[in-house]
Amino acid sequence: MARGGGSVINPAYRGRSSFGSLTVQTDGAARGNPGPASIGVVVREEGGEEVASFGEYIGTATNNAAEYTALVHALRLLSAFEVGRLRLRVDSELLAKQLRGEYRVKEPHLQALHAQAMSMLGRYQDWSVEHVPREENREADALANQALDDYAESRGKGEGGRAEGDGRPPQGSLFG
Repeated sequence: MARGGGSVINPAYRGRSSFGSLTVQTDGAARGNPGPASIGVVVREEGGEEVASFGEYIGTATNNAAEYTALVHALRLLSAFEVGRLRLRVDSELLAKQLRGEYRVKEPHLQALHAQAMSMLGRYQDWSVEHVPREENREADALANQALDDYAESRGKGEGGRAEGDGRPPQGSLFG
């Protein structure tokens, strides 16, 4: 779900093809581990202007798989642009350390997502990933949680998102 429906790209940036620097905040959420899961992404230009944002339900996944899926979806979105410098800000210490090569990816269900993310990051000459406290990732977190709440509400389960997942793999429908 894009904020306010429609395109995830802020209208002021539609038609733009390149950016000197972008900051991407991502978050994944799962209620249960595994359980119903969602992602949230916020992309900002160097001056802090929001370029794009979205949250989406992705099916049943672990929290770590949701974190990786959020990153992969953000990188898919950015593949339409040329970006000089990409700065990733995530509240998952595991994700940050695995992307930097400080931790191995041991879990089989994360290995493919990690490989996909690293392959996509390979197109950027200048990228970095920073682990930030949850308080500094509130917008992406809010989008992920709103997507879970919306899904739960649409399934008639009310607030809390404890609805059974629909069995879709953790690669939701925003990018098919």
